[in-house]
Amino acid sequence: MHQHAMKTIALSDGERVPVLGQGTWRMGENTRAHNDEVAALRLGIELGMTLIDTAEMYGEGGAEEVVADAIEDQRDRVFVVTKVYPHNASRTELLKRERSLKRLRIDAIDLYLLHWRKRTTPLIETVEAFEKLRAAGKIQRWGVSNFDVDDLEELWSIENGTNCAADQVLYNLENREIESGLLPFLHRRSSKNYQPVVMAYSPVGHGRGLLENATLRKIAKRHDGTTSQIALAWVLRQPGAIAIPKASSEKHVRENARSIDIKLTREDLADLDREFPPPKSKRPLPML
Repeated sequence: MHQHAMKTIALSDGERVPVLGQGTWRMGENTRAHNDEVAALRLGIELGMTLIDTAEMYGEGGAEEVVADAIEDQRDRVFVVTKVYPHNASRTELLKRERSLKRLRIDAIDLYLLHWRKRTTPLIETVEAFEKLRAAGKIQRWGVSNFDVDDLEELWSIENGTNCAADQVLYNLENREIESGLLPFLHRRSSKNYQPVVMAYSPVGHGRGLLENATLRKIAKRHDGTTSQIALAWVLRQPGAIAIPKASSEKHVRENARSIDIKLTREDLADLDREFPPPKSKRPLPML
């Protein structure tokens, strides 16, 4: 099997993870698809996409069970990311979150994220509970998802808030909002010796719309690739970013893995900027 030289990125504690991982949104919702989904993830692991992202919300635990089957005999090769519902992120609930561990059939979660922010649960409680889980060895590190600049500023003002290892956000050619606020903010902070990595979810858009785009098709032809490979290569051009596309067929998994080899030219990037203009002013972070 062709092994790609998978690029990796260092987390704040020095652990290295691949820049291209696998998402599982919409997996685990249909038992008939289970074996295909497991096979797709296993192939992805084989091809170097050893970071797998899931959440207790996906298929209400179903996706975590798909992941469990996919990583069963190769736990040590895989970096497992899962997310907690905000209503389960209070002090009392979070410390009862053995459910994700049980469904995943693992001893510890590599990266545990707060799925989105809900004002009813104080961030200080969530951070305290995350730190307790980390001290107990149930999670290796924690992070957030769908946090914009103001949320991160609040998080970092809390004791241990700077232990946040990642912020998982919507980022793709159609959704470039993080370029207007979040990314510049993180680059300014990186001098302080910690910078959460950015994980891009829905990196090839949602629905088929983006992948049918004429400009993307033209660039894909130049590279003898597919539009989804170009969309992924574009996200990965961003230093410090991890992309987590979902693929439920082996063909798509292979396609995704090959996007790591595509180097977009200056002309490609200019064409994409014309077609998908970057934000001119600060835009709020959208979420799916």
